Amino acid sequence: MRLLHTMLRVGDLEASIKFYTHVLGMRELRRKDYPEGEFTLAFVGYGDEAENTVIELTYNWGTDNYEIGAGFGHIAIEVDDVY
Repeated sequence: MRLLHTMLRVGDLEASIKFYTHVLGMRELRRKDYPEGEFTLAFVGYGDEAENTVIELTYNWGTDNYEIGAGFGHIAIEVDDVY
């Protein structure tokens, strides 16, 4: 079993990426826009996703803030056999 990532919703994607990269020293690993769903995913971490746990930042277009506790999305876990 392996922890893949933790997903957090953010209201300002650029400010969030700047915090994780400039303050905490992570790297932006990848980013993709999903126009049909009106959201962007950005992954940040200290190393490659194949070997490290990362953070998935989800920006829902048009949402600039979340109430405390409402930004957590999920924790992704990899298992050898789900059954």
